[in-house]
Amino acid sequence: MNTSVNRRRFLGAAALATAGLALPKELRGSKKKSLLVFTKSSGWEHDVVKRVEGRPSILETAVTALGQQHGFEVTASKDGQIFDSKDFRKHAAVLFFTTGDLTKSGTDKNPPMTPQGKQALLEAVHGGLGFVGVHAASDTFHTEPDLPDNSNRYLAHGEQSDPYLRMLGGEFITHGSTPRLQAANLVVKDAKFPGLESVTSPISFTEEWYSIKDFMPDLHVILTLDTQGMKGEPYQRAPYPVTWARRDGKGRVFYTAMGDRPENWSNPFFLNVLAGGIRWATRDANAVLNQNLTQAAPGFAEIPPKPQPKQ
Repeated sequence: MNTSVNRRRFLGAAALATAGLALPKELRGSKKKSLLVFTKSSGWEHDVVKRVEGRPSILETAVTALGQQHGFEVTASKDGQIFDSKDFRKHAAVLFFTTGDLTKSGTDKNPPMTPQGKQALLEAVHGGLGFVGVHAASDTFHTEPDLPDNSNRYLAHGEQSDPYLRMLGGEFITHGSTPRLQAANLVVKDAKFPGLESVTSPISFTEEWYSIKDFMPDLHVILTLDTQGMKGEPYQRAPYPVTWARRDGKGRVFYTAMGDRPENWSNPFFLNVLAGGIRWATRDANAVLNQNLTQAAPGFAEIPPKPQPKQ
């Protein structure tokens, strides 16, 4: 037996093994971060979150594609009981496209969250879990009493707002009806936020535009809606934030009011904004957050006139 040859082979194999241990983390196949997509509809069920014949919804399909593009895994659920388990905390962030009081089975009849599950979610975000709210996430857990005539939505509740809405950063009031959809200009307030690097401001975008209130004072405003020339009472107000980021304790919170129209889920601008928000919330991207609410939208506190009852 040629011991010198065997020794060289052993040393060579050992060197390769040691070199493998020394590889940078990104070259060793590090585990992908994961995003929990939650789309329970206790209130209005939007077309983009409906599962037809058991197929993934428009939203689920689009976000899964973003995950494949940007390197995160996606788990989708409509079951509110998921927040009663610690399993949801294994994700880097959760994405909400939801409506109504999620502690009630409501429109889609899927299992509701428990009050304890809602509290567990808020505590998890405060402790470092990322949160991404899309469109109707601000039409969720309205400050009580949420009356049939929506009159309570036209009041500023400030620190008395529902804890979920304080975490999110704002509350939906209403949207236009005649017309429901309209093109409006978005003004970029942070061109360096992930997903907006190559965008030229303003951007014309057609959407069901939410009128929003009770903005948290620590918001970092990313996009505002230019209300000049818009039709309808919901927009009889100064420009206001429609996309923002904030920190809730250790958690990163991102929200965009876009996302109602099915066709917008294949729009590159919207998908880039959403992907940037997800990447930031999951700590895959960073941004400088300054509290710019009063500078970006000086008239943010204005509330549109409440519609008068029909005679």
